[in-house]
Amino acid sequence: MTTTICIDANFVILLLSLQGTESVYENHWNQWQEDNYELVAPILFGYEVANAFHRAAKAGQITAKEAQSLLESSLSLGINFYSDDELHIQALKIAQRLNLSASYDAHYLALAERLEIEFWTADQRLFNSVQSSLPWVNLVTLESTMLNVEK
Repeated sequence: MTTTICIDANFVILLLSLQGTESVYENHWNQWQEDNYELVAPILFGYEVANAFHRAAKAGQITAKEAQSLLESSLSLGINFYSDDELHIQALKIAQRLNLSASYDAHYLALAERLEIEFWTADQRLFNSVQSSLPWVNLVTLESTMLNVEK
């Protein structure tokens, strides 16, 4: 049986920006690959990753060429993307129920809830907002990162 988990854009942004270092993100990723996990995310993932790398390039943290390369890498990781009307409806309900400031992150929560799987994030703010209500949300943190990007 294949284990499926949902990961967010923040996790992958940090995974790729810290590539070549012994990061907690790379350790998780390597373990998931070794264990043949299926990784999923809402289609929103691509928009968030593209925006984060664009902002990092605009801030002079990386070059435009590096942003392009990182985006291409993120889209070739083998993550399966989901998009349908019901996911948006469920995300809105979750955002309202949990009083989230935006519904973007709720798409990841809606997908994980739908598939009855764990969700892994590097977003401390999101984790803090939902941890008491959603025990299947997991946080991966690192003290410092090479990129300081926001969605």
